[in-house]
Amino acid sequence: MKRYFTTATVLVLWLAIFFCCGCGSGEEDRNWSGKEDGGEIVACQYVDTAMGTVIRQTIYASEQSAEAFSQEVMALLTDLESKKLSWRLESSEVYRINASAGKEEGCVLTEEMAQLLQSCVDLYERTEGAFDVTLGPVSRLWDIDRWAAEGGEDFQPPSPEDIREAVSLCGSDRLRLEGEESARIFLPEGMQLDLGAVGKGVALSRLCELLEDQTEITGAVISLGGSILTWGSKPDGSVWKVGIVNPFDTSSNIGILSLEGQWCVSTSGDYERYVEADGVRYHHILDPATGRPAVGSVRGVSVLSRDGLVSDGLSTACFILGPEKGMALAAEYGVEVLFVMDDGEIIMSDGMEKYATVQTGH
Repeated sequence: MKRYFTTATVLVLWLAIFFCCGCGSGEEDRNWSGKEDGGEIVACQYVDTAMGTVIRQTIYASEQSAEAFSQEVMALLTDLESKKLSWRLESSEVYRINASAGKEEGCVLTEEMAQLLQSCVDLYERTEGAFDVTLGPVSRLWDIDRWAAEGGEDFQPPSPEDIREAVSLCGSDRLRLEGEESARIFLPEGMQLDLGAVGKGVALSRLCELLEDQTEITGAVISLGGSILTWGSKPDGSVWKVGIVNPFDTSSNIGILSLEGQWCVSTSGDYERYVEADGVRYHHILDPATGRPAVGSVRGVSVLSRDGLVSDGLSTACFILGPEKGMALAAEYGVEVLFVMDDGEIIMSDGMEKYATVQTGH
């Protein structure tokens, strides 16, 4: 475990990649050229929206191949949300599961969803309940995403009584998964799934599968809000650079992650989506134990993994658990983790030091 302190002022760590719309070769790529199916390989960049966030893509390929793949990416993300993960859309499998809560017959699951939910239950058990996909009643009660999007004016936190009632409906240890073929899930009455804490990580893993089937894409970086996928390589052989941003001044960086090949990077922090009322900040990372925004000395967590679901789920769990338990959990999963504390201290796993470069003081 490595500890660092940032210089000048209290700075904390976050991850962001900045792209521009359009398609073309960047400044760093003008010293090389390549051919793919008769077309020059260029760095093609796209910005769009899906899954409730901004999707940024940089794809290394010919313009024609990159455009076609970018459309595949957006189609995959749109289908994933509308057919699988959304609790709002009636067309999704999660919506149907939630509608079955309290019903004796439960809900038949697709093989993909059964595997996903089993992984989520495993995460729940191994994180001591810090990660819980049954927090739907609590997240809907707070509705932080909507309040944050609308500016938070007139926001009032839920009453303690309402919070206790919502928490009583949650707990992944209370749902039942039965069978392997034609698996079913059984939710107690009032329980509702919310896969927001792993949805973008699941998408990263699906995008990896999509990229593995490509023969015309040499490299790509795809950002889904706070979840980022790097894949393949640049033609000039240089590493992927992921900026480390000061969240109190998001226009400035305090360091970088240098990555080669395929990685999933997920981040969780109390300054992503939040509202303020009477001088108190209420953020979107809810502690299953209290039903309230997690309280502690951690301001941000970054997890580096080969698996998107793991990186996404653990970033949330580690934020709630803190560095001591979170570091042990990361070691158990074989991933790298970096914590940013409220006093500006940066704590990272030994392996993360290989990838992260931060500005430090004494």
